[in-house]
This record gives sequence, structure tokens and C-alpha cells, in this order.
Amino acid sequence: MKLLALKVDVDTYEGMQRGVPRILKTLGENGILASFFVSFGPDRSGLAIFQLLRPRFLLKMIRTNAPAMYGIKTALYGTLIPPPMIGLSFVDLLRQLKEIGHEVACHAWDHRLWQDWLKFMSMRSIQSWFRNMVTSYVKIFGERPSAFGAPGWCMDRRALEVAGKMGLSYLSCTRADRPFVFMENGMLEIPSNLPCIEEVGTIGVIQELEGRKDDEVPLVLPVHAEVEGGIFLEDFRRIIDTAYECGYRFVRLCDIEHRLDRDSLEVRGLKMSLLPGRAFKCAV
Repeated sequence: MKLLALKVDVDTYEGMQRGVPRILKTLGENGILASFFVSFGPDRSGLAIFQLLRPRFLLKMIRTNAPAMYGIKTALYGTLIPPPMIGLSFVDLLRQLKEIGHEVACHAWDHRLWQDWLKFMSMRSIQSWFRNMVTSYVKIFGERPSAFGAPGWCMDRRALEVAGKMGLSYLSCTRADRPFVFMENGMLEIPSNLPCIEEVGTIGVIQELEGRKDDEVPLVLPVHAEVEGGIFLEDFRRIIDTAYECGYRFVRLCDIEHRLDRDSLEVRGLKMSLLPGRAFKCAV
């Protein structure tokens, strides 16, 4: 049976507070377990205002109706409004996710900092960023995380070096076509190999699911708590219905990890590329 994993990224306070409960309810109604990749530290989404000077980012915000998706308060966090903590503000909710059986993994400490400024961060800053994220996870769950998925699929070789020393079981940091092993640190990578709603729209995601139902490679659909847990909730339900109609079996990314034979996977080096519908280059 064809395997499909939902990788739910939680980027903002709004996504954690409102989006995650809505997605959780929808998943429960359909008997689905997913993988939640959580940002634990400050929500400084308001700093994205400086990216509006980039035409591709501005067009993406207009195309996806960002004000309705994220809300006014989110647009001010880290500027006119002090940044609230994301995962650390919702300890009970995160523990509930894990108790139900969902996978909870690391997505970020400061999402905005990483996505916009990674290439300017020092090695010491990258190490501190990872430590803060992992320490937060341990504080909540009493154990170390097993996976990390980079904000905006933005990576560099220094970040891979640090990630390789964090005791993680796998990464999910790229938009590659299939699982592979990173040349830079020897770690397993389980990529998001389907497009998300913000890139191709709901119809585009549905067409991808229908067109790839006979693929042997397990598929990973990137979902965002602020998007599918917000104004695109009904679209998310349509996507789930389509997946069931196509015969997909829903699994978590950790389930895919356990099924893979690492010795048989291709070893690949990091490469960045600009994908359709994205404002910034992604690791591919």
C-alpha cells in the first residue's frame, strides 16, 4: 500500500494556539497519526516585513492572502508587540500530541532568524540556536528529540555539521524526490517530496496525489498549522479525502524511517534551488 506522511510544521504562536487544535481534531476524525515539527522559541514573524522588499516574497504574501492566514497580531510580533514563545507556551498541548501517538519533532528555536539570516549567522550562533531548541524539547518531554526539519527548508553545511552532533535519528530538511543519506554528516534525510498548498494550491496538491499514487517512494506532504489549520482547513479535509480515495496509507515520518534500509540509499550532497511557488531557495 502506498505510504503518505503528513509533516505538520508549526511556525508561529497563532499556528500553535489555533491551527494545531483544528488539525488535531481533523486528524482524529479520520484516524490519522502525523508528524508535528514544532518551533519552540520566540515568534518574531513581524520581522518578515523587511522581506517585503523582495518581489518574490511580496507576491507570495499576496497570492496566499497572508493577512487572513496569519492575522494582524502575528504580523506585529517581534516589532510592535513583544514576541511570545511558541512551543514553550503550550506544553500541555504538545504532551497531548505525543500521548495520542503523533510524532513531535524539532522545527526551530527562532524560525524567522533561521529562515532569513542563516547564511549570516556565526557557527557559535547556530550551535546556540540548536541548543536552545533541543533544551526546550527535553524540558517538555524529558527526552531528546529524534528528528529536525529546518525552517523554510533552508540549510547550509555548517548547520548540517551541528545537526549531525545532536544525536538525532533523521532529518527532514529538503525538498528532494526521495530519502537519501547526507554526504556532509552521514545522516538519513526524509524529504518533503510533495508540494504544499501555498505553492500550487489545493487542486495542485490533489493532482500530485492522484498522479503519484503508484510511486514506490513514500510521500511526505508538508502541512503548515497556520495554513491548513486556518483558512485552508476545508481544503485540508479535501486533500485527506482524496488520499483515502487513492488508497494511501497514512504514516508518520518516524514510521518511514523504520522501514528504510539506509545502506541501500543514495548518498547526496547539499544543494540549494529555487522551487516554483517559493520565495527563497530550498535545500534539494
